[in-house]
Amino acid sequence: MDVTSSEQGRVPLAVTTSGKPQEGLILQAREAARSWGLPFIPRRKKAPLGPLLATAADALLVFEREGEVSLWDSENSFSFNPGMAHLRRLRWLEGDRGDALARVAELRPGDHVLDCTLGLGQDALVAAVVVGQQGRVVALEKSLALYAVVSEGLKIYDAGPESCRVEPVHTDAHAYLRTLPSGSFDVVFFDPMFEKPKKSQPAFEMLRRFAEHAPLTPEALEEARRVARRWVVVKGAKHSEDLRKLGLEAEPGSRYTSVIWGRVPALSSARE
Repeated sequence: MDVTSSEQGRVPLAVTTSGKPQEGLILQAREAARSWGLPFIPRRKKAPLGPLLATAADALLVFEREGEVSLWDSENSFSFNPGMAHLRRLRWLEGDRGDALARVAELRPGDHVLDCTLGLGQDALVAAVVVGQQGRVVALEKSLALYAVVSEGLKIYDAGPESCRVEPVHTDAHAYLRTLPSGSFDVVFFDPMFEKPKKSQPAFEMLRRFAEHAPLTPEALEEARRVARRWVVVKGAKHSEDLRKLGLEAEPGSRYTSVIWGRVPALSSARE
């Protein structure tokens, strides 16, 4: 559905294109808008985004070129970038087995991993190379804006022959967990928003603005334990109460990191 600010009031999120789009890109953007249930706002050639953000939408998903989508609001913008995940993947492929997620989750080749908080896709990409081509990583994201940017970026990311591809799903994690049979995944992983915001790069500030901020509940944790075959892993912020509130203790790790990790065994493992 094509709309303009005069036809429809200001919307929270809409889809548009770059200022110099090819016809194929316009068609791609329109199809994506339809599949996401969002309005498509046509953009005149070389027209700036500012007026659209001022009058038509609080935020825009902008199709820049084939396969690349950026998220814009009045404060900043970001597009998919593997960032540190790319370096972590390279280290793993070079034989460095010190990655914290892989160590705490005890990930193995061929494992099936459920990442309940896709976010920017960093940990999901690392899990994908650790479990390898025969493994599986399903990553859930409730925020449509983040899902749109990261899922489109993952489509064109070169995962390489030694990695499976991340399978993003736009859904609420707790609701999704309830639909799964017991023991569906070897490891279930959560990275809820940190309790105490810290200074970070623009992409993480955008993440904080657009991510769902509902805390991880004990009920969701128990549901994850039912779905897992071995471990449920939770990432938290150092010097916070993130893990303690869930009854988890931080696993041993580097004294210099700002991140801590907790884990709890799957219900089936706990009964053994």
